[in-house]
Amino acid sequence: MPTYVYRCPECGTFEIFQKITDDPLRGCPECGRKVKKLVSGGVAILFKGSGFHTTDYRSEEYKKRAREEKNKATASSGSSDSKSKGKKAAS
Repeated sequence: MPTYVYRCPECGTFEIFQKITDDPLRGCPECGRKVKKLVSGGVAILFKGSGFHTTDYRSEEYKKRAREEKNKATASSGSSDSKSKGKKAAS
């Protein structure tokens, strides 16, 4: 449910959860005076995971850089693994 912000001249601003289909409040729940509905900034939404445009349709340049970074990380961790495996086999 969306959060709506209202301003009462007596009580100040307050937020209230309402359905989109609900009528706007006419009076303050505290004092009953007439309220004004304010425009709020809203919330930024970030979609992650597969099935979203930003993850499924990356540029070829982005994919290439990601593969290179992954290979560098694997190569650096793999070299330390091979040294430790060699020591274990010699023992």
